[in-house]
Amino acid sequence: MMEPPQPRTVGIWSPGVRRVPHLAAFLGAERLRFRPLLRSVEAWAGWGRKPNTARPRARARREGVPYLGLEDGFLRSVRRGAAEPPLSLVVDDVGIYYDATRPSRLERWLAEDDFEGGELARAEALIRQLRKTGLSKYNHQPDLDLGPKKRERVLVVDQTAGDQSLRLGLCAVDFEALLETARREHPDAEIVVKTHPDVLAGAKRGHLERAGGVRVVAEPAHPASLLAQVDRVWVMTSQMGFEALVHGLPVTCFGVPWYAGWGLTDDRGAIPPRRGRTRSLTELVAAAYLRYARYLDPETGERCEVERVVEHLDVQRRCGQATRGTVVCVGFSAWKRGFLPAFLEGPETRVRFAANARKAAPHLGQGGRLVVWGTGRDHELASVARQRDVPIWRMEDGFLRSVGLGSDLYAPASLVLDQRGLYYDPATPSDLEVLLQEAEFDETELARAARLRQRIVASGLSKYNVGRRRPVAERATNRYVVLVIGQVEDDASIRLGCLDVRRNEELLREARRARPDAFVVYKPHPDVVSGNRRGEIPPATEATLADEVVRHAALADCLAVADEVHTMTSLVGFEALLRELPVVAYGQPFYAGWGLTEDRHPHPRRTRRRTLDELVAAALLRYPRYVSRVTDRYTTPEVVIDQLLEARGGPDSRLLRSWPARQLRKGRNVARYGLRSLSLQLREVLHHDR
Repeated sequence: MMEPPQPRTVGIWSPGVRRVPHLAAFLGAERLRFRPLLRSVEAWAGWGRKPNTARPRARARREGVPYLGLEDGFLRSVRRGAAEPPLSLVVDDVGIYYDATRPSRLERWLAEDDFEGGELARAEALIRQLRKTGLSKYNHQPDLDLGPKKRERVLVVDQTAGDQSLRLGLCAVDFEALLETARREHPDAEIVVKTHPDVLAGAKRGHLERAGGVRVVAEPAHPASLLAQVDRVWVMTSQMGFEALVHGLPVTCFGVPWYAGWGLTDDRGAIPPRRGRTRSLTELVAAAYLRYARYLDPETGERCEVERVVEHLDVQRRCGQATRGTVVCVGFSAWKRGFLPAFLEGPETRVRFAANARKAAPHLGQGGRLVVWGTGRDHELASVARQRDVPIWRMEDGFLRSVGLGSDLYAPASLVLDQRGLYYDPATPSDLEVLLQEAEFDETELARAARLRQRIVASGLSKYNVGRRRPVAERATNRYVVLVIGQVEDDASIRLGCLDVRRNEELLREARRARPDAFVVYKPHPDVVSGNRRGEIPPATEATLADEVVRHAALADCLAVADEVHTMTSLVGFEALLRELPVVAYGQPFYAGWGLTEDRHPHPRRTRRRTLDELVAAALLRYPRYVSRVTDRYTTPEVVIDQLLEARGGPDSRLLRSWPARQLRKGRNVARYGLRSLSLQLREVLHHDR
């Protein structure tokens, strides 16, 4: 493979280029020098072929060093332009990909190079991911339904007037002539013209002047949603033409974009003789997405592979689109308001807070929704929802939550946002229950779930990650160890999910009755141990029913010695399943009823048998929302695990019994997340102003 140069010192002429975040990381440079007069540089960089690159290109020629043309990558960001820095750039030491008048590094790779089997396998996997996720260069626009397709539908893509890719892309005709040709060659088709996003934003103008006989999409529309509803795509030089190829559509080009001339497109422009080789779609993806574009990890600001950026953009788009519109959060405490916006944000999301239903009503418009914490039934809120025809969504802590207790006001790393009910209320279906009852999981997702499960088990992570590592059940020589998990007795999961056993003492008695010869280890809930919540068993009763009571040991140490776990509805039952331990469920937690637990009260709605990795895929990959404490953006459970492991073992993992110490800790956390709330609000104001 022909490698581009990796200069250590790069000269920058344009102030705009100088402001690109992490530019040195993109370039692989140690130093950037802005308009150096005497100091030597090993390369100059500028933005593509813009007019303001004339001086750095001249300096590069005079000094005998490369000029590096920069452009946004093909998977750039969620929002457009200045609203969000790029996660991908192309760096070209030969030309630039949209300039067909001369070679580019991308063109040379396609014309002259071969691709190895590993590259092609990655490219094929990437094609599958792009089809599945529908990712594009920008990913902020909503899906648009074009309605029933009664005849052939042809998409014609407009571009911005004066776009350099048109001038340098050897366009055979102007846009009006292209449109007329498409109508003539498809006389019975519905012709749909897509307006460029910059035109919709009012930043630039397009080419379409007369819209007679065609349907104009003059509203925000995510490209993949349109591609899924058309039969063919016509472009001048738009990158959307290549996205259409990725999605399996035939494409006609009236210019010479970088992907034309390789045997994949219907080319009406004058293809340069340099492009005389036939290439597959996989090879084009390998060249453009794996070799040509460079990527930046959103967490670390360091170079990464394309798969990491795809993963990041996919979760931003999925979560952001789900909350599009106005979201009114009702009855949330000041502390929760500090971290909540990060779990609801999106390109077109407005988060509002209201103390009650009456104050929420004025904020609700078309497409709005109400969000409440937990399963509380507020009749006035339900009445407002019916009157305004908006849904009520319910929010709760996720399953990989924090290092530190929620009752000590530690913000969560994950939350669930459920449109049907909540996972711990078996009386009504929840989104999680529906996933487990109906969803299908492919091999890739199940393999990811297996890796996630193995990582959690190997690292000993749990929901709160409090307690110190210490030996458990040392006296249980050659005896069967039963771990009994205490809970907060007034917790909603017990109130809603238990039919008979509802108290910790009852649970402990039932476990002893069921396993009279076992070594019984009882672990009270951390919130009970800390004194924050109800659920203590009298010490004399504990001593009678349990062989050992562990108050401060880490949960992982308890699970490591257990042969079996007994619980009412505790999440620890799920964590025990992750370790492939037998679990006896006395209530109806979300993980019961799928053939993985011994259920005291089988649930009649849960009829499907699930594997452990299917349970993990539903409960940890699809159901929760994760937010990075580094970026305050949506992230993946894998990133959250890294961050929890980094924080675990610090002072936040200690359980404090002293009332003054607990209050000081709570005050510190309130201050911390209050500042975080202000920064999130400021960021959203800046984004919407742009």
